[in-house]
Amino acid sequence: MSQDHPKIVLIGAGSSQFGYSTVGDIAQSSVLNDRNAEIVLHDINPVTLEKVADNVRQFIARESLPFTLSATTSRKEALHGADFCVISIEVGDRLKLWEQDWKIPQQYGMRQVYGENGGPGGLFHALRIIPPILEICDDIAQICPDAFVFNFSNPMSRICTTVHRKLKDLKFIGLCHEIASLNKHLPGILDTPYDRLQVRAGGLNHFSVLLQAVYRETGKDAYPDILKNAPAYFESLTNWLPEDLEKLRTKPSRSTSWNERGLFKTILEKFSVLPITTDSHFGEYPQWAYDVVDHEGILEFFDLYKQYVLQSDPGIEIKLTERVVPIIDGILTDSGYEEGAVNVPNRGLIADFPEFMVVEVPATVDKEGVHGLAIGEMLPVGFTGLLYNQVAIHSLVAEAVLQGSRELALQALLVDPIVDKVGAAEKLLDHMLDLQSDYLGYLK
Repeated sequence: MSQDHPKIVLIGAGSSQFGYSTVGDIAQSSVLNDRNAEIVLHDINPVTLEKVADNVRQFIARESLPFTLSATTSRKEALHGADFCVISIEVGDRLKLWEQDWKIPQQYGMRQVYGENGGPGGLFHALRIIPPILEICDDIAQICPDAFVFNFSNPMSRICTTVHRKLKDLKFIGLCHEIASLNKHLPGILDTPYDRLQVRAGGLNHFSVLLQAVYRETGKDAYPDILKNAPAYFESLTNWLPEDLEKLRTKPSRSTSWNERGLFKTILEKFSVLPITTDSHFGEYPQWAYDVVDHEGILEFFDLYKQYVLQSDPGIEIKLTERVVPIIDGILTDSGYEEGAVNVPNRGLIADFPEFMVVEVPATVDKEGVHGLAIGEMLPVGFTGLLYNQVAIHSLVAEAVLQGSRELALQALLVDPIVDKVGAAEKLLDHMLDLQSDYLGYLK
């Protein structure tokens, strides 16, 4: 690894949201500033890539930043000598395909909540996006095998599980920003600054819960106070959307309490654990979620998110938005700090889970990389039971992709707790294979 001029490759940088936010993260890093980092923007779309590259060049010049910047549509050229690779890609018309994943299974009687990461929609999303990510990772393994690879694409755990099954030696880590919800809400729930709390969360990506919360000054368990105070806090919460989406609202906030947290409330009450994400994500996994989620809130979130993606004109800001740059800093400085959530192969991190399953856990970061911390003893039995329902699905999805097998894709549908009709599952699969044949034609 180059300590003086670390090379960071952003794969999918033609997306201004990803490219600009990650460059803004890099810009706030004193470690990367001091070491004159090299940034390479890569995308297969030359038009969007050049637009992002022009804006980043202007930003670097305006802020007098010491970075070297290049942009290329050649992946092999981009990867040569890379120390860190950051992947955030989609295939095709993301929003159009997402709505197909979400709405079409419902027409076949599948009571799925959102269709991005879990359930039938999550299957089709995974079957589309994993093959191109494997191609990227194959190139990394050949060209820069010692590079650390960070993935932001969804469905996170299915992507990561498949990559690790094929490329066991690749330093491939999944990252998601949902853990930031604890920083946002726990101070209000506990009337305590976040830096005075020691917290740990874990489970699967978009299916994780707070496992431990302790007051640092006294060592007292804060979880009883969370269970006591959280209902009133979320009942009164008005600004429930991310800041960028709140700005797009043209109508007053809905009067319904527990906005986008119907399932969230049920998990809190019935399992005595606090989810770290909202109904749209968490609701893709339990088979009874459809009955309790806040459907109106989910639809509002999706509509505003579409508006944001289609109409927003993001800029570059020097501020921390994602966790990848602190991890890069931690590797370069051998800091040993604890990161709140990473997605890595289980390997004993959750007791009795298979090693191949990629789980979301806290981790320490040093010059050797990212090391997951065991949370098995912290997981409540009931919630662990919900996690177990996903194990066979992940394995089948990985094999369906690696073998190009329609039969295994059908099995992945039939073992999913969201699916309860064999004939409907077969018709749905045929429908989606035909509709999305440009992406799923490899399944035979």
